Amino acid sequence: MRQTDSKQASRLELTVLAPPRFDVQEHAIGAAYGSLATGSSLVLGDSLAVMSTLPAESVQTVVTSPPYWSLRDYGIAGQIGLEESVYAFVANLADVFDQVFRVLRPDGTMWLNIGDSYTSGNRGWRAPDKKNPARAMSLRPPTPEGLKDKDLIGVPWRLAFALQDHGWYLRSEVIWHKPNAQPESVRDRPTRDHEHVFLFSRSEKYTYHTDAIQGPGGRRLRTVWDINTKPSRAASGHFATFPEELVGRCVRLTSNPGDLVLDPFLGSGTTALVAGKLGRRFCGIELHPDYVDMARNRLIAAGFVDTTDRENNTERPCIDAV
Repeated sequence: MRQTDSKQASRLELTVLAPPRFDVQEHAIGAAYGSLATGSSLVLGDSLAVMSTLPAESVQTVVTSPPYWSLRDYGIAGQIGLEESVYAFVANLADVFDQVFRVLRPDGTMWLNIGDSYTSGNRGWRAPDKKNPARAMSLRPPTPEGLKDKDLIGVPWRLAFALQDHGWYLRSEVIWHKPNAQPESVRDRPTRDHEHVFLFSRSEKYTYHTDAIQGPGGRRLRTVWDINTKPSRAASGHFATFPEELVGRCVRLTSNPGDLVLDPFLGSGTTALVAGKLGRRFCGIELHPDYVDMARNRLIAAGFVDTTDRENNTERPCIDAV
């Protein structure tokens, strides 16, 4: 495992690209992404299709949170998360992460945030929770075979074990504790206030900067991270937004300035935003065009430069660049 002492880790954070630059592309058959060797991109398209064309061993670290099973309908054809069974969901994600494995450098890593869910009781819908109206769904998969009504499904570990079977090293389970977790109306179990973040590596030895992030009291970082959820006005309209602090820890721990950071399920763009702020290049892949626009606007509002001129195919700085 490659490590750095605290002085070296501090020096690594001094190299910042100001302002970060990126382009926006729409995936098409035959597309190539050689520009990622030196630059950053947001790509509209299916993650599996896009990654199958990315250069092998080009990504240093991945920070991602795929759609959770049976929790959200994003209203877009081809979305992951509404498969008829959780087993098909896990299999589809395992295929996607096979491509992530291919594009990772030998010393690369992946941070995977995935939430759990309960069986639907074979209802094809879910009523809004009085304390969380966004939980409502008009379409819901049936109870998976082998499980009972009201069962906690165990999605995170089912996926983690599947990725182990596909050759990944499962290096750590991090519990993301949310001190400000949303309340739930349910009265026959405790309210959930955590999610799983798994650290995977491609190889036995990999880049990991032990002293890049310290835990409470200056101790070495532990596996329970207390990080508040923080709604972003710029990401209004997206169901689930990563906290920047969570992404920042992952990026600092397993990459260096100038490295390429990938998020194959970009959503509102937090991974790209944080990676750019920390001087890393980024590739964010997203299926929903509204979310690509949202991510682009967040980057521009933060001072990033969109070099895509959709009319003349020439570079142009954004008006907010500094």
